[in-house]
Amino acid sequence: MKIIVPTLMRHLTANQKTVEAQGQTVRHVIDALEQQYPGLAARLIDGGEVHKFINIYVNDDDIRFLQSLDSAVTQQDQITILPAVAGGCF
Repeated sequence: MKIIVPTLMRHLTANQKTVEAQGQTVRHVIDALEQQYPGLAARLIDGGEVHKFINIYVNDDDIRFLQSLDSAVTQQDQITILPAVAGGCF
């Protein structure tokens, strides 16, 4: 399946915006990505859960509102990784 990698993490994927991996759940896909691109999983997972400053979507669905890392995926799905945007003051 296709995984969209944010700009801040592309140095881990040889500057590729889109990579491919297989798995039955988001967790399996991240494990497969870690095999191909060492260091990527540490940017996504903290203490066995999605890092609090990372959002992961399967198609248009935020996995926080599904089964988190155990959300089922198929080869036709697209996973998008987005760093959370916060901060600033007026």
